[in-house]
Amino acid sequence: MISTPTVLVVPFPAQGHVNPMMSLSHKLLDHGCNIIFVNSDFNHKRVVRSMDNNDGSSSPIKLVSIPDGLGPDHDRVHVGELCDSILRTMPSELEKLIEDLQLNEGIKVTCIVADVCMGWALEIARKVGIKGAFFWSAAASTFVLQYNAPKLIADGILDSDGFQISKKPLWLSSCIPGMDIRSSWWRNLFDPSAEKRMFKYVVRCMRDSNLTEWYLCNSIQELEPEAFSLAPKLLSPIGPLLTRATTKSSGQFWKEDVSCMSWLDQQPHCSVVYVAFGSHTLFDQRQFTELALGLELTNRPFLWVVRQDPNCANKMCLPLEFKGYRGKITGWAPQKKVLSHPAIACFVSHCGWNSIMEGLSNGVPLLCWPYFADQLFNKNYVCDALKVGMGFDSDEKGLVSRKEIKAKVDELLSNENTRSTSHKLMEKLKHNMEEGSTSSKNLSMFLTWLKG
Repeated sequence: MISTPTVLVVPFPAQGHVNPMMSLSHKLLDHGCNIIFVNSDFNHKRVVRSMDNNDGSSSPIKLVSIPDGLGPDHDRVHVGELCDSILRTMPSELEKLIEDLQLNEGIKVTCIVADVCMGWALEIARKVGIKGAFFWSAAASTFVLQYNAPKLIADGILDSDGFQISKKPLWLSSCIPGMDIRSSWWRNLFDPSAEKRMFKYVVRCMRDSNLTEWYLCNSIQELEPEAFSLAPKLLSPIGPLLTRATTKSSGQFWKEDVSCMSWLDQQPHCSVVYVAFGSHTLFDQRQFTELALGLELTNRPFLWVVRQDPNCANKMCLPLEFKGYRGKITGWAPQKKVLSHPAIACFVSHCGWNSIMEGLSNGVPLLCWPYFADQLFNKNYVCDALKVGMGFDSDEKGLVSRKEIKAKVDELLSNENTRSTSHKLMEKLKHNMEEGSTSSKNLSMFLTWLKG
């Protein structure tokens, strides 16, 4: 038996992948594992910069990094180029890191837990003779789609670039909303070249699916029963992955503004509209203006996260007529703490899976405004299958108007059925954080395998 396994955690280099894998790392740490968290050099610098001591030394998790092959000023939002560079650079660098840890620090890695989108890492695990496991950071339903991509190509549903041959929606199951491949996560990256490269990268990563018996995911059986029934011996739900309120975050790319919590303390119960669109969403100035004036038009208190990213050229200006008396704007919020605050009434979200899980875990209904990738499917699942949210309608120019924003906020907050359904789902998610739940049993079995 290995009494204290040392686990190397390898996320895809994006905030929405780093966050749940950091939460998983803390959970493994609580169960007696040593954790080494591997960011790209670029993201590692952002993470340590966002921490209180600016060097990462206060984290109980060892933070290390390897290069992604791109220069410091390269636009990593261009995922096609990022994926190409990852495959060229990171496998050899990861192998070298494992060797250096043992030679220079006497640390022997016993297992790699890799993001499915870093599937090549399990080839390195096999090469150096250690265990390997996969982690899926999105919905189980989207994993089933990705896992079956080679079969969809063989069956003539997709071509080799991931483009849908048939225009009919793809139904994985009668209880999972039909998927238009044109709005699937690899087909909604705003650049056909990037979409092709991303699809080929993902198919390449799935090539290593036979190298492990463990596919962990941040979901629960009751949230996506149909998806899990389609992969009963493959996916192991261990969600919801929520770190304790006392746990200091060590995975954020921007420093969290905790002052918003004292502002929330001053707001009435179930009154605040929380607005946050993740780490990638970009608006043009017209839409940004409508959003600002729409929030003001609701005549409700609002907490709005407007990302302050020095590397982004997409700088928006608040309109002159915006007063903001009832709201607070922040650069980056401690979202898990915000969503657990009793003042929060609803969550206007880009529908990233982490945000959905955090919102549902606190019984917060959602107003869905997806931007790209899997967020479009997630929006449909939240609204049509789970029935805990609503979407916005855009006009003929593709603009969500200020009047539409006010109308949907009012409609959602007056809908007792949505709130009741949200609370029922919250109870199911909370149950899965307790001993004896399906998620707890799956994690225990994984830890037994890990330590064996």
